[in-house]
Amino acid sequence: MTFEITTDLAPSTVGTMAREPGTDALAVSTLRFLAADMVEEAQSGHPGLPMGAAPMAWVLFSRHLRHDPADSRWPDRDRFVLSAGHGSPLLYGLLHTFGYDLPVDELRRFRQLGSRTPGHPEFGHTDGVETTTGPLGQGLAMAVGMALAERMQAARFPEITDHRTYALVGDGCLMEGISQEAISLAGHLGLGRLIVLWDDNQITIDGPVGQSSSDDHQARFAASGWHVQTVEDGTDLDAIDAALTAAKADPKPSLIAVRTVIGHGAPGIEGTPAAHGAPLGPTVLAAGKAAVGWTHPPFAVPVAVADRCTQVAAAGRAAREAWASRLATFTQVAPARAEVWRRTWAREVHPDLDAVISGVGTGKARATRQSSQSVLSTVAAQLPELVGGSADLATSTGTVTGQRAVTRDDFSGAVVNFGIREFGMAAVLNGLSLHGGFRTYGSTFLVFSDYLRPALRLSAMMGQPVIYLLTHDSVAVGEDGPTHQPVEHIESLRLIPGLTVLRPADDVETAAAWRQALVTTDGPTVLVLSRQSVPSFLAEPARPDFLTADGGRVVRAVPDPDVDLLATGSEVGLAVAAAELLDIDGLRARVISVPWRERYAARAPGADRAPIRVSLEAGVTSGWAGLATIRIGVDRFGASGTAPDVLAHVGLTPVAVATRVAADVRAATTTHEARR
Repeated sequence: MTFEITTDLAPSTVGTMAREPGTDALAVSTLRFLAADMVEEAQSGHPGLPMGAAPMAWVLFSRHLRHDPADSRWPDRDRFVLSAGHGSPLLYGLLHTFGYDLPVDELRRFRQLGSRTPGHPEFGHTDGVETTTGPLGQGLAMAVGMALAERMQAARFPEITDHRTYALVGDGCLMEGISQEAISLAGHLGLGRLIVLWDDNQITIDGPVGQSSSDDHQARFAASGWHVQTVEDGTDLDAIDAALTAAKADPKPSLIAVRTVIGHGAPGIEGTPAAHGAPLGPTVLAAGKAAVGWTHPPFAVPVAVADRCTQVAAAGRAAREAWASRLATFTQVAPARAEVWRRTWAREVHPDLDAVISGVGTGKARATRQSSQSVLSTVAAQLPELVGGSADLATSTGTVTGQRAVTRDDFSGAVVNFGIREFGMAAVLNGLSLHGGFRTYGSTFLVFSDYLRPALRLSAMMGQPVIYLLTHDSVAVGEDGPTHQPVEHIESLRLIPGLTVLRPADDVETAAAWRQALVTTDGPTVLVLSRQSVPSFLAEPARPDFLTADGGRVVRAVPDPDVDLLATGSEVGLAVAAAELLDIDGLRARVISVPWRERYAARAPGADRAPIRVSLEAGVTSGWAGLATIRIGVDRFGASGTAPDVLAHVGLTPVAVATRVAADVRAATTTHEARR
């Protein structure tokens, strides 16, 4: 790591620097002006939070956070989540000064294309960044997931698990609804190793917090079972230190409300919305530096601060080495358990996965949510790292596996009762996955994916292999009506880059979809599953990886087909029934099940494709334009009624489909002949 170090300050004596007022004050100024320099250099960014929150961040990193900058992926490190991700210059300044792989040139390139200092923290992009943040509130919920993962790992591997999770949140994080979902679950589970620092600066972009919110957040957290403290002066390092010490001693999750001033030290701007999201300007920045006697050049780290950070890093390295010694002992004493730990942290696919799944696809007619439940129950018994649950819909979504639930008194279970908290569930799953050591899944109705979509988007952005089981996937939901009948949802999910969307047609394809989800370790997977029973198509794939290779399979073959019917999920059975009617009408129709449309579409065009291609899916049809000339689906909202009546109402019956296809094929043929 290269620092721009000024040498006019002599390094302090080892062991005293942590409490030496001069060094602490200098370190706080260093973090403030590194952030302000970054924003000034980029002429873009948010200096306000870093300047106000620098004291609490310095106390946390220098006195409490157990971390080793030389090994930012050490499994037993403490985690720090900057939930208020717009304050990224503060995080980058911390990582730089403490010796992570973030040289000063990257600070100078803040917010520039290709730099390691993007506008908001990005997981996998910058050394030491635990998660992507920026969408307010999600970082808090992901921190809850990380804290939950620590407790679950400690229940399984107590010999090598002993760390904490810290998060820094802002006023905006606590306004977002996901904050209540997160703090409620954390309090319910008693996640005592979670400590949240609240940058209580009482300012938002539009003005004082009080113009839009009068919540008593301390009371809200206390009501959810949290330990709550308040530090009235956000520059009082010893008070912050004492609060963190008390929080670590309390068995409940902790909130420390730290009263700060946004843009602290920026004359004429501090304490106002003007400090939030724009450069201070050279005049204000120079005046702020002069006010505290800061004479160092831009991006400088005084030697006393660098020296102190080096000492902290050395202590972190010693802690990691002590942990490595415990790991070696654990490996010798319990080699089988140690191998499970190693494999799951490495995210290696279980070597016997195909054998485990092979016997699940029975070929019986049933809802694909029921097929999924069979696979999940079988796989979960063999993969201890597979953990998850539902948003209060376990029976309906098929996630009742017979495994024990996680409780505040016993974290050794594998099922998390998330409650009716879809958004919180998905963000917590991200946190569990980011922590390491687990593969995670969560379930709800497909229509409620709207609630969790922002967290699912982050799953994809961060390449986290979270598995989403989304059931009740069409207007066949029936009597619950259009509010519960998804029509646009499958297509909207397919639009998310890096997300694999699978809609299996039967028992066999559901097992294959689960296999695909489990072998996918670089991004999330959605399994879209039916409420109603579907027939089984006994044309079982020749190999277990047929989805990876082809994205689809022929379930009804005919010689020299006139028409290909491309269908997904429950509409594959509909396509087969319609094809039989088309036979009577003199049209040879081949049926191709396409559970993974994007993979199927990416295949090289085959010479055996029929002249006319028809798509059939109980959802909006726009996404099929490149694959099919005739698109049959549901480009409207549904209706309340029995499933058969609603399906007939929207034209999804064998007769209606066959009639539509025959008419369109004849019209297309007539047009073609007329042009010859």
